Amino acid sequence: MIEDRKKIERVIDDQRKLFTEELDFVPRDIPESFIKNKKISVISGVRRSGKSTLLKQISKRYDGFYYLNFEDDRLSRFEIEDFSTLLELFLELYGKQKVFFFDEIQNIYGWEKFARRLFDGGYKVFVTGSNAKILSSELATTLTGRHLKMELYPFNFQEFLSYKKFEIKKRYTTEESAQINRYLREFIEFGGFPEIVESGNKAELQQIYQDILIKDLLLRFNIKEVKAFKELSVYLLSNTSSLISFRNLQKVLKFKSPNTVKTYVDYLEESYINFSVPKYDYSFRKQIINDRKIYSIDTGLVNVVSFAFSENKGRLIENLVFIELKNRNKEVFYHKDKYECDFVLKEGRKIVEAIQVTDNISNEQIREREISGLFEAMNKYELNKGTILVFDGREEEKKVKGKKIIFLPLWKWLLTK
Repeated sequence: MIEDRKKIERVIDDQRKLFTEELDFVPRDIPESFIKNKKISVISGVRRSGKSTLLKQISKRYDGFYYLNFEDDRLSRFEIEDFSTLLELFLELYGKQKVFFFDEIQNIYGWEKFARRLFDGGYKVFVTGSNAKILSSELATTLTGRHLKMELYPFNFQEFLSYKKFEIKKRYTTEESAQINRYLREFIEFGGFPEIVESGNKAELQQIYQDILIKDLLLRFNIKEVKAFKELSVYLLSNTSSLISFRNLQKVLKFKSPNTVKTYVDYLEESYINFSVPKYDYSFRKQIINDRKIYSIDTGLVNVVSFAFSENKGRLIENLVFIELKNRNKEVFYHKDKYECDFVLKEGRKIVEAIQVTDNISNEQIREREISGLFEAMNKYELNKGTILVFDGREEEKKVKGKKIIFLPLWKWLLTK
């Protein structure tokens, strides 16, 4: 508990000045209903993905508001009892306002009870957090039916182009298409963390990774096997877009048990560094026990952390497509039988789309392999068309046994929603 009211007041004042500074924003794609509804609006996502900046953008819609970022080290002893003091200070400093913005609020145990009190009092509340599971468990209890949640990822390719002041339109000249592909190469190399897009400094990207590893994982979960946990994280980033099993990871990295590996992989997912994708099966039990494909939040992060990974562009662009599918709120699985299809998308109880991703199809053997995997998935899930996204390739269509296969340049798919 913080005994000194003046200390909290200084934090409020200092943070307010920074929060209200004028910045040149890249507009983020947010549903209007997420802002205008009366419920508590919760924004979760990986550290440094732009959540604070998004709050700044939203705050421009209001004449008055309150703001506090709980990442401030001066608030390290802040406890639930301090919320009453905080509310008093807000009223003294800025008068009565109807909107609250709270950054990284998951750092405070019991925060949801205070948010519930504000909601019941008719206030509009926006909160951000960097841990998916903690937020979800708290929201599922105290705030059931009183909140809306969205996940914010680093910049997607459209937002990256927006930062570069490149106009997105329906048709492009050959020169413009080539420029987009050059930008796409840069995007794959550096990723979409907003401050890295601005600086192009890979050392800063390495620091973001260390911050996530230490603050959001090692400290939060009190992990004792620090060296082994770090090795696991690097291994997963080095093998993005690949199949993993907990038992094999246990053997390779010499953990005590597969359960330990599963727990640590879950932690990495909760902090949004990694995502694991199940193989689609009509049996939910088989979905759970089958190997999973692992992906990273950001290709730039993969490039600075993993070992000699930049040579394998194919897996990087597959990772990029996965994150874009997450951005589009798709339910994603992979298909594997005799052949493999990178992504099959589910809506309701049905698979409705199949997508294959490749660097190029200039080699006939690669072309046939990609078609075989896609066609097998199309047959199994009774789809009449499928898509192969190609980094280096032109748009075309091909009929295979009455089914349509569309070859689409990756950049064009990324700019089409």
